[in-house]
This record gives sequence, structure tokens and C-alpha cells, in this order.
Amino acid sequence: MFSLKVDREIELQLFQLHHANELYWLVNTNRLYLREWLPWVDSITSPVAYHSIIPVWLQQFAENKGFNAGIRYNGQLVGTIGLNQIDWSNSQTNIGYFLAQGAQGNGIMTRAVSTVLNYVFFELGLNRVEIRCGIGNHRSRSIPERLGFTREGVIRQGENLYGKYHDLVIYSMLANEWRMKRRENSTR
Repeated sequence: MFSLKVDREIELQLFQLHHANELYWLVNTNRLYLREWLPWVDSITSPVAYHSIIPVWLQQFAENKGFNAGIRYNGQLVGTIGLNQIDWSNSQTNIGYFLAQGAQGNGIMTRAVSTVLNYVFFELGLNRVEIRCGIGNHRSRSIPERLGFTREGVIRQGENLYGKYHDLVIYSMLANEWRMKRRENSTR
């Protein structure tokens, strides 16, 4: 099974069918919190919903088109992270993520995204990564900002969220920029 060790506290694990109950519990216990920014939350009404979604994610991974992984913090599932789609012809992808409300403030997502960036640039050899966040979702936006992504602009009314359109901020990181940031951090 595919997994990425972030550090002694955090591991990213590819979702398998046996994770359906645990993933549903994570979404359900954070439903109101997640619903504010994620348009798919209302469609997840039971663990059975993941019985059709997880095989699609596994097929996506098998075809080298992306992945969806659980974020485990000290063994507990606290969020998800993934490459929504890999565009091999343009050597780019985008990262999506969410974290349980109670797990916020521990640097979990910053460390997880940093590890995924290493994977994308050094293992997959891609050139560009995007992260898109709701303009008012300051917690989500703090991740690319903290990691030194470039804010490219705003996609006006870029997402329909339960019948209301909202703007998305688009951030990017290029492979050469990430390499430079790693070098700078290693000399400190």
C-alpha cells in the first residue's frame, strides 16, 4: 500500500475500502465545519458512499493520475490530502486537502503538504503544483502562504457551494522554486 512518512507523528496512507467507516466518521463529526468550504459534504450520508468513491480513487492511483490519502496523526485519521488530477502533458497537478477542526493548529497540514510537494517534484518529476482555496477560508489559505507559494490571482465565482458562488484564490509552486526553498532551509 502506498504511504508517505511525513515525520514521527504524521503518515499519509492511500485510502482502501476498509477505511470507509473511519473516513465517514471523520467527515460526519466535522460536517458543519467542512460544509462551509467543501461542496461534496452533503452527498456523504453513510460509509456506503465511500464504497463507490474509494475504488475510483484507487483506479486513479493505479493509472498514475493522482491519489487520495488519509492524514494520520499519531495513528488517528485527522484529514485527507491528495493530488486531484495529474496533467502529465503539462507536468502539473493540484493538491486538495482538509483537516478535522480539532486537529487544527498543530502544523499537521503544513507538514503534509510539504511532504506531498517533495513527492510531486522529486519522485514524480512534475514542474507545477496549484492549490485553490475559498477566498474567505483563511486557515486553508495559510498553508500555501506559509510554504511560500505564489498567489496568482482570484477565480471569480469559481465554485458553486450549495447554491452560492464564491471566489477562489489560486496559488502555485514551481519545481525550481521548491528546490531553492529547500536549499535555503537546509543552510539555516
